[in-house]
Amino acid sequence: MPSGTDRDTKWKGSREAWLDAAFELLLDSGVDSVRILPLAKRLKVSRTSFYWFFKDREALLDALIERWREKNTQGLVRQTEAYAESITEAILNVFDCWLDPGLFDSPLEFAMRSWALQSEGVSREIDIADEMRIEALTRMFERFGYAPLAANVRGRTIYLTQIGYISMKTQEALEVRMQRIPAYVEIFTGQPPRPQELQRFQARHGYALETTD
Repeated sequence: MPSGTDRDTKWKGSREAWLDAAFELLLDSGVDSVRILPLAKRLKVSRTSFYWFFKDREALLDALIERWREKNTQGLVRQTEAYAESITEAILNVFDCWLDPGLFDSPLEFAMRSWALQSEGVSREIDIADEMRIEALTRMFERFGYAPLAANVRGRTIYLTQIGYISMKTQEALEVRMQRIPAYVEIFTGQPPRPQELQRFQARHGYALETTD
């Protein structure tokens, strides 16, 4: 027989379930669709159960922003700080973000930037995030001996290139992107990646170059 806690969870859902459903609506239809009644119907729970977890819709939207901040901004910052023996390996750590949605969620980034077009508050959050991310990339280059201005310009170039990919909803097959990665690394750092660095990067993303006998 289900416990009282199990029954309560089924009736109310959970905070994470409400947030997950809100993210799905945000991604599918934009922030205007993120409303309590549609979320309750999606979760098949009582509308009033929303208030066990959030004061109001604004509190839910604030929680969405916080989750995006942790997922994308902190995810990117952590990758810039990951162990690397060379700047080229460090860049490949950052490139993990563009291929692993567990580190950086590109559709979510697009949805947040679309939301920012109609919200000054979210626009300010985007500005703060952009500054933090570029600063993290700048520090990464500085750790490997680049002068401050060069480090900042290279960091900005990497970041703005990827935001361009996201804003344009650019789609590339994994094979195509992997073929371009070495050239991107050399353009961004001035150095070609070492074969072993590329091999480790490719292995992390389940890609292996075909070889011929």
